[in-house]
Amino acid sequence: MPINFAPLLRNEVKAIEFAKNLTVDDLRTATNASIDLMLDMIKDLDDAGVTFDPVDPLANDPHAAPDEEHIGWSIAHLIAHVTASSEEGAAYSAILARGIVYPAAPRLRYETPWRDIKTKKQCVQRLEESRRMRLACLDIWPDVPHLDILRELSPRYIENNGEMNAPAAFINGLKHELGHHDQMREVVHQVRASNVAAAAD
Repeated sequence: MPINFAPLLRNEVKAIEFAKNLTVDDLRTATNASIDLMLDMIKDLDDAGVTFDPVDPLANDPHAAPDEEHIGWSIAHLIAHVTASSEEGAAYSAILARGIVYPAAPRLRYETPWRDIKTKKQCVQRLEESRRMRLACLDIWPDVPHLDILRELSPRYIENNGEMNAPAAFINGLKHELGHHDQMREVVHQVRASNVAAAAD
């Protein structure tokens, strides 16, 4: 990544502080770098690879469908999830940058059903579509964005994540995505190990 996100990922700094010196071009660069990295991670996978069910003993998603709270997430599942969060943050940023206060709800989030993503081609399409959507949100920013406009969020959310202005909202979505990169690497590792084992049988 062209920007060192480590302090943000370690929660040593809030998104609004981390993003205060970043330009719109920096946000574009970081977006492209993250998507390019994910595309690179899956470049050698086939359809079976992107839908491979990994082993994840730490899996615990209280928001998942019944009986899916503790399943490992496939590459297709991860791509659907991270792109949804990054697009949500980008959508908030486009509103806030124009000087419009946005409340905590309704959330501007839509996640592609992960079970509908069955091929590598669909994974690539979802990533490239997400790139286009996020960069388009940055194009909505005025030349002089309203950085003093904050989302109306609960005190608990602000305590955990900090205030959210336009760049912070964008970065917060990207932070979530980057936080899943190592998980994606582990799934790719398991896919390759499975292929090696199958070839040896």
